[in-house]
Amino acid sequence: MFGALPQEDKRHYFAINEESIKFLRKRYNKITRWVIADLVKRSAYRYPDKPALIYRDLTYTYRQLEEECNRFANALLDLGLKRYDRVAILAHNTAHHVITWLGTAKAGGIYLAINYLLRGKDISYCINHSESKIFIVEDALYHLVEDVLDEMPGVQTLIWSDQVAGKPAPARFLAFDEWYRKYPADEPDLDLYIEDPVQMTYTSGTETLPKGVILTNQSLLAEYMGAIVDGEYTPQDVNLNALPIYHCAQRDVFLTPCFWVGATNVLLPFAEPKAIMEAIEKYRATMFFAPPTVWIGLLRHPDFEKYDLSSVQKGYYGASIMPVEVLKELQRRLPTCRRFYNYYGQTELSPYHTILKPEYQMTKPGSAGQGGLNMETQLLDDEGRFVRKPGVPGEICGRGPHAMLMYFKDPEKTEAAFAHGWFHSGDVGVLDEDNFITVVDRKKDMVKTGGENVPTREVEEVLYLDPRVSEVAVVGLPHEKWVEAVTAIVVPKAGQEIKAEELEALARKHLAPFKVPKGFIFVDELPKTPSGKILKRDLREYYKEFYKG
Repeated sequence: MFGALPQEDKRHYFAINEESIKFLRKRYNKITRWVIADLVKRSAYRYPDKPALIYRDLTYTYRQLEEECNRFANALLDLGLKRYDRVAILAHNTAHHVITWLGTAKAGGIYLAINYLLRGKDISYCINHSESKIFIVEDALYHLVEDVLDEMPGVQTLIWSDQVAGKPAPARFLAFDEWYRKYPADEPDLDLYIEDPVQMTYTSGTETLPKGVILTNQSLLAEYMGAIVDGEYTPQDVNLNALPIYHCAQRDVFLTPCFWVGATNVLLPFAEPKAIMEAIEKYRATMFFAPPTVWIGLLRHPDFEKYDLSSVQKGYYGASIMPVEVLKELQRRLPTCRRFYNYYGQTELSPYHTILKPEYQMTKPGSAGQGGLNMETQLLDDEGRFVRKPGVPGEICGRGPHAMLMYFKDPEKTEAAFAHGWFHSGDVGVLDEDNFITVVDRKKDMVKTGGENVPTREVEEVLYLDPRVSEVAVVGLPHEKWVEAVTAIVVPKAGQEIKAEELEALARKHLAPFKVPKGFIFVDELPKTPSGKILKRDLREYYKEFYKG
């Protein structure tokens, strides 16, 4: 490749113009490239024998993980995978899932993880809308798609990810291990570019139907760099991954950046409190991410004090703002974890947008912080003007290299999301005098009662002041008089009894009268996505007749 240059090509070394830059970038791409496909390889160069991934009884060193991902990439290419072809996977947290993500990037494909809370036609919609050519299905989740496989005409290859002993692959499926492990461990000889799309994620759809978000190497790498710097990840860290890696928060804020920096990733199949505490103790995990709902679950577990959790030095949360009282309890009962970080963001921003760092956790309680290392953050009104007056609500908008390429097959929504030259989050926030943002609500989830807008977050924070409240979600329910009535759905702590009148009195003490809930519903648990987001849409649908009885 690097022999004598034709005279015609030498001219590019004597000019700086678009044609010459394009020639030089292509010619020396393998030397200068910066892509997801190289992250594990570079850590393998520095730490070849260090544990990179621990899953159940499997431990992959960085050298071994690099080899397995190369084998997977070569296997994909032998199937006929072309540049940007979609490779979909329906799986829990497994070693196969990690290899699929990183191996697809090495093959020049686009990885798509399917939310395993979806069923049947919802899954076939994602597969067909994305035009996926290859579909990997974990055996334990096969029942979700068994009846709709014939409704996915674009899928050319089905692969069986065997996790349950003795459950053979059905007809038409290739067995994952048997298929890919026969291929060489050498890296595929491909030209990959930072501008290439490498990942597709369907939004969780807590408020609207899912949209296919396309992310590039550039958007993800910029986000990974920000997470490493802002979140203070180090090669000495042991990162416990318990939330589902099909979701971008666990995968792209923690798992993959930790591979890049050379830390050890421990992978759990599920976010079960006892298993989390056992893994922290066993592997001496130094960092752990969970949404507030999971942190609350740990605190409420009867065995919390029995486990040695002293190795955890850094705690991370996201998906929703941590109730201030819960954060205080965490700091009191987990004293070795002296650094807490709040990440806020959206799938479309790869996903982290802002961060509240440890030094502000007590002075700025409830805040989402400021824009991350590579991001700008502003509040905009409906006309696209900046909202810079402290305390005045505006839509939280971001700009920077984290931003998605597009919503696949949806130019109108892409244009709307990028209106006025900023990405529009759909979240409402307020600034304080130091330019820190606090999320007050989803723009589309603001309860409008009797003509007044009520930020549900404000009501929830007040109800959390009652120490008997474990979790609470405030929603608007149909009401003959108020159109929407502010309603609190409350999970009491185990063994505690709470009366509606007590919470109403608490709310009246701290809130304007129109913000006080018109009703209280007590439940054992709240519906959530695997990433820990409370599904308020489900609550609104289930209790829509509450005020009609």
